[in-house]
Amino acid sequence: MNLYPIEAGNFKLDGGAMFGVVPKALWNRTNPADANNMIDIAARCLLIENGDRLTLIDNGMGNKQSEKFFGYYYPWGDHDLDSSLSAAGFHRDEVTDVFLSHLHFDHCGGSIRWNKDRSGYETAFKNATYWSNERHWKWATEPNRRERASFLKENILPIEESGQLKFVKDPDSDFSQANEMDFGILFADGHTEKQMIPHIPFLGTQLVFMADLLPTAGHLPVPYVMGYDTRPLLTLPEKEKFLNQAADKGYYLFLEHDAHNHIITVKRTEKGVRLDKTYTVEELLN
Repeated sequence: MNLYPIEAGNFKLDGGAMFGVVPKALWNRTNPADANNMIDIAARCLLIENGDRLTLIDNGMGNKQSEKFFGYYYPWGDHDLDSSLSAAGFHRDEVTDVFLSHLHFDHCGGSIRWNKDRSGYETAFKNATYWSNERHWKWATEPNRRERASFLKENILPIEESGQLKFVKDPDSDFSQANEMDFGILFADGHTEKQMIPHIPFLGTQLVFMADLLPTAGHLPVPYVMGYDTRPLLTLPEKEKFLNQAADKGYYLFLEHDAHNHIITVKRTEKGVRLDKTYTVEELLN
């Protein structure tokens, strides 16, 4: 099994929204804001090569939205999905599986693109199976008012219409060794219904793709919960349980949204689980 980081593009989000009720004086130490209170955010996806299977976990915002839409998110840097795939030695048409941690636009927007004459949409990975789960799919296609702006129908419905959509089996518990995938899945409900957190065998332990359970290293303290979470009081025990396990088992945490910390390990301290070591993806994956 080979693992490749895929940088789908950097952007910015409001620091207050990213840290909820936590005062700026605290979160600004780890995630410094610019003059507009915006902090740096990555869309760091993961490509898994396992035999003849090539699985991409998440795919960023994509590029089909309007200039006005992207104006809210301040894209920066020169990363994009295709150049990152190419740097890893692959083309999007070689991807066999697209695994979506959840269907918020910054995680699945690259799933769909304009067709050639821009008269409609098509799947961006024409040879891939797209993976979600039934409960999250229903949640996203019948959205509540809180999340409606994050579940964009143009990112979601064309996947089903293409016939390329499949669901992993509904879990019997919060963790499932999914027969359909090459990795285990932690299901978490605090951020959104049935977000999927992949656990990939790695260096004798697990590399965990953190998605929005732990957006950045600055979110390690358990009360540091995003304002975007729909059930923050559920995020607290989900996050605490996971972080304790990660510290005890030496998991490597692959951070999708941290623009400056790629992979981290954590340790128990008197103040709770905190940062232990940081790694670049090149140090561990190459």
